[in-house]
Amino acid sequence: MGTQPKVKYEDVVFAKAHDRQLLARCYRSEHSIGHGIVMVHGGAWTANDRTTPWFVSESLARKGLTVLSLDFRCGPDFTHPAASADVVAGIRFLRFHAKEFGVHAESVGFIGSSSGGHLVLFAGLNSQREDHQSTQICVDEERFEEVREISATPAYIVALWPVSNPLYRYQFAQSTGRDDLVRAHDGYFGSIRRMEDASVQRTLRSGEAVQPPPTMVVQPGDDANVPEEMTMDLIRALQERNTAVIYRYMPNLPHAFAYRPSAGAHRCCEYIWSFVRGQLPFREPSQSIA
Repeated sequence: MGTQPKVKYEDVVFAKAHDRQLLARCYRSEHSIGHGIVMVHGGAWTANDRTTPWFVSESLARKGLTVLSLDFRCGPDFTHPAASADVVAGIRFLRFHAKEFGVHAESVGFIGSSSGGHLVLFAGLNSQREDHQSTQICVDEERFEEVREISATPAYIVALWPVSNPLYRYQFAQSTGRDDLVRAHDGYFGSIRRMEDASVQRTLRSGEAVQPPPTMVVQPGDDANVPEEMTMDLIRALQERNTAVIYRYMPNLPHAFAYRPSAGAHRCCEYIWSFVRGQLPFREPSQSIA
């Protein structure tokens, strides 16, 4: 085995929601293949930050992807759809600054885990909603603008153990005594109506969502936070829209297992890279970064 490329990262301001500036951590390796992906962390819409999914971010950066891992507005200080509006701004930011980051704007994809998996699906399939337009992107050091003319529909989506139907998971948490998850849902959504509104399956079946891009979904076998029945309903809803779907079931692994290095996490990253590589329309020669 050869020496793995070194990964560097820097924090950048990518957006502003009202008076609150939002940071993203940009991961890049010594050799770029000219493509980027926007990473959205999990944490039940109420916890964690851009640094949490560092292992997957670094793994993808070593493959040559530019990875932009986002901070976004979380509950209980903010409620739906604040987080998904910020995620929409994240992909617009990377596309707006594609030349500066050395990536092809049209090939930018989304990846997210758990509640972040929900957000990349919901934001990516519903970026045209009016309530997803309020977060302004950083266009230069002093200016923030909405830049609606830039598409926020991703080239592909990777959803790791996504909470695709918040109301279904809320009821599951209530029935299984998961008070921590119940509090998190209440903290971000605040009402049953908002949980229903945020269902990825609902937007797919209602026709509100755009035609989904190629999508990969990963489900751990021992996931106590995301019921497999909910994930299978997501797969059916995507297939009903004639979506190209890759489903990876990973037995004997718990929720959020890929946040730290392990044999399962390495295997998951290889699955992700295999899928992403298949979506890239062209490859650029390697180029060093400073």
